[in-house]
Amino acid sequence: MAQPTRAEGNTAAAKKASGARSAKNKPAAVAAKGEKSAKNTKKAVAKAEKGEKLVIVESPAKAKTIGKFLGRGYRVVASNGHIRDLPKSQLGVDVEHGFTPKYITLRGRGDVLERIRKEAKNADKIFLATDPDREGEAISWHLAQILKLDETAPCRIVFNEITPTAIKGAIKHPRSIDMDLVDAQQARRLLDRLVGYKLSPLLWAKVRKGLSAGRVQSVATRIICDREEEIRAFVPEEYWVVAAKLYDSHSKKTFEAKLVTRNGKKYEVKTGEEAQAVADALETAAYRAVDVKTAEKIKHAPAPFTTSNLQQEAARKLGFTTKRTMLIAQQLYEGVEIRGQGAVGLVTYIRTDSVRVSTEAQAQTAQLIQERYGEQYVPERPNIYKGRKNAQDAHEAIRPTYPERTPESVKDSLTPEQFKLYRLIYNRFFASQMKSAVYETMTVSIDAAGERQKDVYGFRATGSRVLFDGFTAVYTEGRDDEQDEKETKLPPIEVGDAFKCRELKKDQHFTQPPQRYTEASLVKELEELGIGRPSTYAPTITTIVDRGYVRREKRTLFPTELGEIVTRLMKENFPDIVDVKFTADMEEKLDSVEEGKRTSPEVLSEFYGPFEKTLEKAEASIEKVKIEDEVSDIPCEKCGAMMVYKMGRYGRFLACPNFPACRNTKAIVETIDAPCPKCGAKVIKRKSKAGKVFYGCERYPDCDFISWDMPAVEKCEKCGGPMVYKQGRGGMELRCTNKECGHVMRKPRKAESDE
Repeated sequence: MAQPTRAEGNTAAAKKASGARSAKNKPAAVAAKGEKSAKNTKKAVAKAEKGEKLVIVESPAKAKTIGKFLGRGYRVVASNGHIRDLPKSQLGVDVEHGFTPKYITLRGRGDVLERIRKEAKNADKIFLATDPDREGEAISWHLAQILKLDETAPCRIVFNEITPTAIKGAIKHPRSIDMDLVDAQQARRLLDRLVGYKLSPLLWAKVRKGLSAGRVQSVATRIICDREEEIRAFVPEEYWVVAAKLYDSHSKKTFEAKLVTRNGKKYEVKTGEEAQAVADALETAAYRAVDVKTAEKIKHAPAPFTTSNLQQEAARKLGFTTKRTMLIAQQLYEGVEIRGQGAVGLVTYIRTDSVRVSTEAQAQTAQLIQERYGEQYVPERPNIYKGRKNAQDAHEAIRPTYPERTPESVKDSLTPEQFKLYRLIYNRFFASQMKSAVYETMTVSIDAAGERQKDVYGFRATGSRVLFDGFTAVYTEGRDDEQDEKETKLPPIEVGDAFKCRELKKDQHFTQPPQRYTEASLVKELEELGIGRPSTYAPTITTIVDRGYVRREKRTLFPTELGEIVTRLMKENFPDIVDVKFTADMEEKLDSVEEGKRTSPEVLSEFYGPFEKTLEKAEASIEKVKIEDEVSDIPCEKCGAMMVYKMGRYGRFLACPNFPACRNTKAIVETIDAPCPKCGAKVIKRKSKAGKVFYGCERYPDCDFISWDMPAVEKCEKCGGPMVYKQGRGGMELRCTNKECGHVMRKPRKAESDE
């Protein structure tokens, strides 16, 4: 990397000072004039020393927030993200000369760059305040190169939260640019460019134009395709659940116990005939408790959010895609206009895999918990969480910057989505600083036997009750299997107690294949496998959906035919690129660059040699793959041919198969089951310009029905009015649209995701 020259910045006043030093050698009159000039020069120099300082950040929103904190004497400008990158029209990497990158100014950044140069020329001191991660460090380095700043000088400031204390503290302690971080970002960027720009043309030639391959996206697609293969290969097995509804004569209560053993050994009922045989054998059986065990179960508070945890919970609880979650989280981090307060950064830095929390934030939160919930909810010692292996601990976990600022206190200043996500982050953080929940569990073993019965059947009943709610008073963690944890109470039972069987239930079941991935479970899988990093999960999922390799239905990710063909081709010809272990090992090598243990050219050279040979072999051996377009049942209005489904930049659409002779295309109209609440016509699922889903009547503009919430088929039980699906605290629920009623129905059928 080229060493930049020292920054320009000598003021006119400093030049005058140079002239003043020669005044004593001139005649008295001239010298007197020189002395006066020297005094003016000293004032000018002093003024220059107190001159305006320039702070460069990435986004205008952040610039506005930080500018408010720094006040007079500072100018804050935004670079609008990266200002330089590799060219799109060529590889941009000199493989023959140590993998030297070729950087160009990004299109559209010229005006921004000109403004920054102008501000820098007039500034006495420049601070580079881009995001505190690899990308941010690289942007600062690029700015230093363009502005000819000395990267070894203290020009870089970093902060984990956008608060007055954090910003002013960072200004007082600038550092030099961390070249290990810059090298690590460059290594990843160049590696991804080499893989993408070498493999994508091969896919264009052999499969279809417009396709792409990538170091992380190809592995993510493979994971989804492999799961689909498991599902197809799965053979369901029948089994039956036999359960007795038992009546306790002491408490006058009924509870349920499931059959688990026969003659002391584990027993599973496989067929309906076997289940009936058990029922016949137990027709006159006596049920008696033979063992009662009680225990205390402690459920620890969940750790505060990392990036991946936040994406998973926002998907489960709010129905957000990873992309939407990160977009809204970025807004909360950079600053939101709060009424009467101006722009305020509500959460700490959002790209982190650390669960660490500052001692100041812990102490402040403990005080608030005591005031709001009572001393019994505050742990004796602050909760400390252990991060995952290879976690980067540069930043704290995601938390509210001001613990005293509740979601409700800023609700009027936030959009509905911002409020929901801020509340999620806020409640999760508060819960993480609270005491564990304590439950009492009871397990009862019950034998069923009779005088004429040769077998003894063992049943088991389990129950639990909350002794201390702890952190659950604030927050309950979501689950991928969508099963809520319930409190199940059993009556007081002692060994020897007898019960009457009110009903013996026999339910047929079949073993289920593995679940398809949702965005939440895919992020979890990628993290556990060591694939990608916090900043890459959202763009990876967005890319594989946009490319047509994966389709999203409701919240589930399905591989497309194209995705499976490309994955099969990659597995056969580039096994390393789509190999999970190889990709995880590569992540560790890239991390070692950040730690200063290895260099970017070294890591790239190790990868590129074998990759280049494999590429040459694949180009010669792979035969062209023809993918037939899926034919619809909709005729083309112009030529009569049956239209086919195509994948475009904004998703699937219908196109005439006679292209280019006929260029007719149509958007895919998607209707829902529920009729229009106003006129009874069909309701169409649409998207706004911002990409947000809404629902409208097909007869628009004759019927003006429109709703952000999906209408339901069900009518309100209380008033008979129309209902819509709404995301509630416990998951999706049905809510009456009649404001005077407002009735809520829990646990409706699954609603379609708004994505």
